[in-house]
Amino acid sequence: MRLALAALLLAAAPAAALDLRLTNTYDLARPASLDYDPTFCGLWIANESRELVLVTLDGLELRRFSSDLRRIKAVTLEGDNLLIADGFGGFQRVTKDGTALGPPFEVEGGWADTEGIAIGEDGTIITVEDDPERLTWFTPEGEILRQIDTKDLDPPLIEAQGIARDPRTGHLLIVDDLEGTNSLYEFTEDGELLATQSLLEYGLDPEGIAIRPGSGEMFIAFDQGARIAAFEYTPTLPEGAAPLPPGADCMMF
Repeated sequence: MRLALAALLLAAAPAAALDLRLTNTYDLARPASLDYDPTFCGLWIANESRELVLVTLDGLELRRFSSDLRRIKAVTLEGDNLLIADGFGGFQRVTKDGTALGPPFEVEGGWADTEGIAIGEDGTIITVEDDPERLTWFTPEGEILRQIDTKDLDPPLIEAQGIARDPRTGHLLIVDDLEGTNSLYEFTEDGELLATQSLLEYGLDPEGIAIRPGSGEMFIAFDQGARIAAFEYTPTLPEGAAPLPPGADCMMF
């Protein structure tokens, strides 16, 4: 009887909607692309220079190194290593101390104004580009699996910048900068648009985004003001969905 009642209550529970609650901000020069690293409890920052920077969640620098790319426009964790992109179609895999795991390579299609990268559960490389405006899925070797023209969305995603994948849901979170809607977009991993939320009350010109799944936190980099904003984050969930399990969190402590 109790189990039946619990199941009834769960089924009647309202759906969870995309929600952000600002918890902290700090200054950080030129943050363009982010990813959260549970090993260091920190954020990898690409700032459109040749250098990649690792900082704590409060912005204290932990390490810095350069790569073989002419600049680093986007970064993401790929297993125990990093995948970086130059925004011209070039990519490279490096270790977390900056050692190249191979020479730079280009993805299929050549030119790609890559603004953000995420890695799917199966190792798929997922990128956002703003010239032309696309959301693209690649094989780990860089072959195109499929693409979405983000101008065709409602509302259109015109100037996509950063992308993050929440491993608890598989959802993709993408920020659109000030030349677009200055908003956050939430997608399923297959590219179905679930929700949007304006970021105007938090900052202007969002560039990068990262998820800390173990604590339900989201970090967004804003170009205007050169700062990082931290949020408590609730993803969109179907009606009656069970609470999300914790994800990867700080391993140093």
